[in-house]
Amino acid sequence: MPNLTKIAPSATGQIMMQFDTGEQFEIAPLDLRFACPCASCVDEITGKRTLKRENLKADVKPTKIEPVGRYGIHIDWSDGHRTGMYHFDSLYSLAKAKT
Repeated sequence: MPNLTKIAPSATGQIMMQFDTGEQFEIAPLDLRFACPCASCVDEITGKRTLKRENLKADVKPTKIEPVGRYGIHIDWSDGHRTGMYHFDSLYSLAKAKT
């Protein structure tokens, strides 16, 4: 899977993600927050999403983005959520699905 080479807010209020394939995508912060894979958002046993989209604020946005090794990122969110770690392959799949 492609590696993420850049992630930053875009001028349109979206989150821009660029991959080492040269592909660049924009995704809504709300979509990225909803996709959080942590145990607070997804049942660890069943894999079923427990986070409800309607429980998220429409204006949620990242407050801090940090790399995790060479395979993922950690995002602190404006709603106080801080436990999700996003792997590059899942970010790429999510971005491709949203285009």
